[in-house]
Amino acid sequence: MNRNPFSTDMPAPREGVSAHVPASARVYEALRGRIVSLELPPGSALVRAEIAQAFSVSQSPVREAILRLEGDGLVRSYPQSRTLVTRIDRDRLREEHFLRAAVECEVARVLALQGDGAAAVKLRGMLKMQEALAGEVEQIELFKQLDEAFHEALFAAADQLDLHRHVTARCGHLARVRSLDLPRKGKMRAVLEGHRAVVEAIAAGDPAAATEAMRLHLSGTIERLPEIVRENGAFFT
Repeated sequence: MNRNPFSTDMPAPREGVSAHVPASARVYEALRGRIVSLELPPGSALVRAEIAQAFSVSQSPVREAILRLEGDGLVRSYPQSRTLVTRIDRDRLREEHFLRAAVECEVARVLALQGDGAAAVKLRGMLKMQEALAGEVEQIELFKQLDEAFHEALFAAADQLDLHRHVTARCGHLARVRSLDLPRKGKMRAVLEGHRAVVEAIAAGDPAAATEAMRLHLSGTIERLPEIVRENGAFFT
């Protein structure tokens, strides 16, 4: 019997969650997560019938999820319902980096101006968890989740969670490049130190230092782009 390739990778949500999250959103989040982590690399086919079976839903929410992914530039649909994961677009990648750097540098600046001690305490607690994982390659997925949670916490402290969701949706190509870069030796430690510099500048109430620390933190992967492309040429346009 043929196994649905999506069945074990996209489990049904925990009890009590599905009633509050639309089916299309569940499908979208699961597929997007697999695409940006490169579990579904560029060129992978998304078969709507198999996805619908995995989630025990009709194809209607699957179509809605795929439309959202198309809007994010992560998939492209062709006639006869053929949908493929796109390659990483280098022009779009630079646009996404510009957007993320502009927004997150401003978030860091605002938090430094606010002098929110409670936010700094929470962020330092997250750094301790990251410290425990830095360099542990087998824990890279958990480290990545903590990395994402750290940035989300910055937006939350600035009361800009809706903006965080918008930036995340717009930066799928950049997220894929970060997935390629994170396993590099020393990268997890570099991410941690970047986070630490941002937190200390915010805690010190120094908006210029917070802005620069965030800018430097976000520049590492994009500066290494030529090398990443050479190593993973098939993934890029």
